[in-house]
Amino acid sequence: MPGPVSSKARVYADANTVKSKEYWDYEAHVPSWSNQDDYQLVRKLGRGKYSEVFEAININSNDRVVVKILKVRIFWGISIREIKILENLRGGTNIIRLVDTVKDPVVNLAVIVYAAVFYRMLSIDILRMALMHRIVRHLIDVSIHSDGLLHPYYALGLGKKSNAIFMQISSVKPLLMYDYSLDMWSLGCMLASMIFQKEPFFHGQDNYDQLVRIAKVLGTEELFSYLNKYHIELDTRFKDLLGQQTRKRWENFVQPENQHLVSPEALDLLDKLLRYDHQQRLTAQEAMEHPYFCEPTTIQRFGVISISNKCCSISNNLFIKNHGFHKILRKKGINTCNNNQN
Repeated sequence: MPGPVSSKARVYADANTVKSKEYWDYEAHVPSWSNQDDYQLVRKLGRGKYSEVFEAININSNDRVVVKILKVRIFWGISIREIKILENLRGGTNIIRLVDTVKDPVVNLAVIVYAAVFYRMLSIDILRMALMHRIVRHLIDVSIHSDGLLHPYYALGLGKKSNAIFMQISSVKPLLMYDYSLDMWSLGCMLASMIFQKEPFFHGQDNYDQLVRIAKVLGTEELFSYLNKYHIELDTRFKDLLGQQTRKRWENFVQPENQHLVSPEALDLLDKLLRYDHQQRLTAQEAMEHPYFCEPTTIQRFGVISISNKCCSISNNLFIKNHGFHKILRKKGINTCNNNQN
């Protein structure tokens, strides 16, 4: 089989060509490092593949912050890239604020300090039901893609000055090629987790099992069509692992405990995001224009009495008004006003 077929992003393929090298060349970036003694760890919040996350306090200002500490020195480049991206995006909508960068002088590891974002949990059902549309809309930031950025790992990743982005992940060779459509797949996974209340939606034990879990939902017929289209050859170990899987209907995942979160529009949006073929997935702009974000049938269940022609207003949600949640949401920076441009 010949080598993989080149694929150019449908949108913003050359976004970084108009930027200076300083904007996208994270390998040459040298952050400004502060003193690690300024921060005292309070408690562990979580961990990821490359780092551990803690709540901390700045002992000078008494401000609460969140710090991300890399686990292994070999992931240094990942931290530098994330720092560079957050510096580029500083002040942007829905972007967590980069507070500081610290380097551990003993083991020479990067520590990234973020502004603390601890939302008061009103009720998981309230957030999932009344605010799900707003949350998902905030996950789709067209401006980030238009700036030549995408989210490869657990955070935003930096697009280089080319039509596609090549990234060596751990020891995987050859270099992998991806574009903004990767973000839309991630959005689809998050949307599926939200509406079906299954987190994570595709829960593989390793890279091999992950593809098997996906194939058990999306089927193998479309997977092999995708592989043939782009001349992609799978590891021989997948031959026995994948077998022959039939594509499942999204309705199969609707249960009594999650049916209040599901609508035809939600399933249609999900179906157009979770596609094997990255060229067939919705772009961020196309997703924002999807009927899911203005579906009167579903929103009326939550007491909305006024819906604009572009979006569904949180300000008119009687459930939120009657319980005073709009005040809390405003304090947390969530706009509850009717805005036809949201």
